[in-house]
Amino acid sequence: MDAGIMALITAPLVLFLIFVAPIWLILHYRSKKQVSQGLSAEEYAELKALAEKAEKMSDRIKTLESILDHEAPQWRDRA
Repeated sequence: MDAGIMALITAPLVLFLIFVAPIWLILHYRSKKQVSQGLSAEEYAELKALAEKAEKMSDRIKTLESILDHEAPQWRDRA
């Protein structure tokens, strides 16, 4: 190969290996560590609160359906 072409290939490769690759690896393994740690205490509390709200909403829907079943038995056939 020609020396000029070799320099054109070598310079970007060296810059990549010195600057980009280490930062890339650090960020990659840092994100892997965060994923493997699971939920934080704040995230767990938020998830628990959302689950409680969903349970309450489910109970309300069941109550509304039972009221509608009693007062308007054909409401499910509409729409």
